[in-house]
Amino acid sequence: MPAYVPPPVDLPAADVAPAGRAAPVRGSPARRAQWLKTLHQWHWISSALCLAGMLLFAVTGITLNHSGAIEARPQTTARQAVLPDVLLAALQAQAAELGEGAEAALPAAARQWVVAELAVRVGARPAEWSADEVYLALPRPGGDAWLRFDLQTAEAEYELTERGWIAWANDLHKGRNSGTAWSWFIDLFAVACVLFSLTGLLILQAHAANRPAVWPVTGLGLALPLLLIILFIH
Repeated sequence: MPAYVPPPVDLPAADVAPAGRAAPVRGSPARRAQWLKTLHQWHWISSALCLAGMLLFAVTGITLNHSGAIEARPQTTARQAVLPDVLLAALQAQAAELGEGAEAALPAAARQWVVAELAVRVGARPAEWSADEVYLALPRPGGDAWLRFDLQTAEAEYELTERGWIAWANDLHKGRNSGTAWSWFIDLFAVACVLFSLTGLLILQAHAANRPAVWPVTGLGLALPLLLIILFIH
């Protein structure tokens, strides 16, 4: 009678080892080394993604903190043009149709004319309509601008004020007038920074046994801002 052979036992996929090699045991040095390698991969990937944004936000953190000491020299550019009769009539008709105080985008013909005559792209931003004028605010990082159509005199006016690259970078830091795409970038950058910080903390924990200064220095980094808030911010 043949000897009884027990059926094979299904192991979890993570515990199945290649032929001729023992599977790493939970808590073993091999499993710990594999986990630490994964942490290092996530850490360097998140740090690479954060690099440009972190430099930008760190530098602009300094410039914002000392904004009163940084002199800004605004430069203003103004342009004027005369609306053609056909476009003026179309704007007057739309203003009458929309009513006083309405907000709506400029018609396509007006947007194309503004690009051709004033070298300004306004897109589908809403303008303020009245019987006398159409006014469009065009705020931007590091400056401000506006466009105005006088429906009585057929004059088109555009004015741009720029406060320099430092103001531009500061506004990017705050997400001021920077659009939806930049707002999404800030959110994704923040998530990457959280991942970078947490993986760094776990890597510190893995090396803490061989580096006695890890937790004192980490505790100092946590305690210092808390002490400043408690003692000096009221």
